[in-house]
Amino acid sequence: MKYALLVGDGMADYPVPELDGRTPLQAAEIPFMDEIARTGCSGLARTIPDGFAPGSDIGNLSLLGYDPVRHFTGRAPLEAVNLGISLGPDDVAFRCNIVTISDGTMADFSAGHVSTSEATQIIDSLNETMGDILTFHTGTSYRHVAVFNAKVIGSERLTAIENAQCTPPHDITGEPIASHLPKGVGAELLMEVMDRAATVLAHHPVTNQRRAADKHATNGIWLWGQGRVPRMPAFRELYGLHGAVISAVDLVKGIGKCAGLETIIVPGATGYFDTNYFGKAQYALDTLKTNDFVYVHVESPDEAGHEGLIEEKVRCIEQFDKLVVGPIYSELQKRGDFRVMTTCDHATPIVRRTHTMDMVPFAFAGTGTSPNGAVAFSESAADDTGCIVNEGYKLMSALINGTVLS
Repeated sequence: MKYALLVGDGMADYPVPELDGRTPLQAAEIPFMDEIARTGCSGLARTIPDGFAPGSDIGNLSLLGYDPVRHFTGRAPLEAVNLGISLGPDDVAFRCNIVTISDGTMADFSAGHVSTSEATQIIDSLNETMGDILTFHTGTSYRHVAVFNAKVIGSERLTAIENAQCTPPHDITGEPIASHLPKGVGAELLMEVMDRAATVLAHHPVTNQRRAADKHATNGIWLWGQGRVPRMPAFRELYGLHGAVISAVDLVKGIGKCAGLETIIVPGATGYFDTNYFGKAQYALDTLKTNDFVYVHVESPDEAGHEGLIEEKVRCIEQFDKLVVGPIYSELQKRGDFRVMTTCDHATPIVRRTHTMDMVPFAFAGTGTSPNGAVAFSESAADDTGCIVNEGYKLMSALINGTVLS
């Protein structure tokens, strides 16, 4: 038996007036996801437990079959694992976005999706000027990691910044940053770092070049998503399967590594609208020749949601269906026993431009599954089935068992 879990990040949404009152999923041409829903089991799942912020960290951890209540220690440590950063018990890692601040407002949480080559220059400069406090590590595009150590700043200050209240920058696009800056006992140190970084970046060569090219300026950093080294049992221990993860983002690849899954790099996978959709499908099918399970994550619908781009979100969903879901679903039908599930980690509604706590649609089909009445793959069609999974991490067992267990 081969298993594939195909995740369109942030696909779920609300009805949009510009789409005649339909959601992007309802407006999109998605024949393969619709077929999976019609021929298999569909419903709604709560991927974000109460008490957690609705993020891709919690959502993807849930979808991979890990209960966030037991296994989540922070977003940044998961990304750090993928970057090969060895965190010790005296380290606290933060996600570090390179951002654009304009007139005290979060103009762009991605600094115009700054390139990794530009970001590398910025991270190098930050380490040169602030190595006395912390260490910065280059990730991809605007996504990076900063690590504080107790031997450098002291155990009390480390605990303080670990417990600081930090807001994800994608939650405050277009809003004044003043009321969203770090809060709590550790806020002073975090603000010191962010202020020093702003001074470094104000006239940095990369910032000046981007301004001259009329691109979003790389004039600030934003620290959030902090935590200590994660502790997770191996995926094989929990589910008895060998598997792999395919994603463009460090977070998902980091979760995969923590789970003991192979992480597969796909050329041209960018985490943005121009990502190599079909390449992900081809690499997934290739790894299923030797592995039992593959987790394919596509970031682009979420990015479109954050940017409030209605037509682009519909297009990203259609590309996901045509170039990822379709090839994998069609090929596995030829190979033998299989099950394929498609879903999303959380909702990213166009009108909100950030993540929400809403339940998300899921559907799985293949060997040994039975239809439960869904007419399409969408939020409302999933709701109409009456099938509800209140603990999202149980979707993995549903995929493996071929049925939703109460």
